[in-house]
Amino acid sequence: MAVLSRLLPHPGNFSPLAAIALFGATYFSNKKWAILVPMAAWWLSDLLLNNTIYAEYQTGFSLFAGYQFWSFLSILAIVGIGYILLKRINVVNVLGSALIAAVLFFVVSNFGVWLSGTLYTKNVTGLIECYVAAIPFFHWTLIGNIFYLGLMVGMYELFAYKLPQFKSVSQ
Repeated sequence: MAVLSRLLPHPGNFSPLAAIALFGATYFSNKKWAILVPMAAWWLSDLLLNNTIYAEYQTGFSLFAGYQFWSFLSILAIVGIGYILLKRINVVNVLGSALIAAVLFFVVSNFGVWLSGTLYTKNVTGLIECYVAAIPFFHWTLIGNIFYLGLMVGMYELFAYKLPQFKSVSQ
């Protein structure tokens, strides 16, 4: 579902991947899955996107793009945010973690685009241009984080409330 969400038409950066990382940090009993699930979904969807829709922007088939390291680094940090901020589930913590994850992804991933790409000059001006160019996507990242994390946490907590055995089985 996460891979499909990036392949279907959607506003740029409106994705469940950061929300999956936050959710996994909170609810997965085996914490390695909090990292592996969003990383695998991110890599697989990038693999498909980069070699089909964005294929004209690169030469040949690509398993990894230079910027992906930075996306994966973002996922690790977002999982860490989930471990810290979502120990108690409430509206403030869910919204706060979604906001911090969006800011973190914006800062880290666009730094990676600037550093590993050729679109911007490798100086302060180029870095600023890269961040400015990414501003129109930030609100979709934030809205996606809030929407998907709210949906996942809300559904999980509703199931756990209605079916108490659900919580003990899933954790």
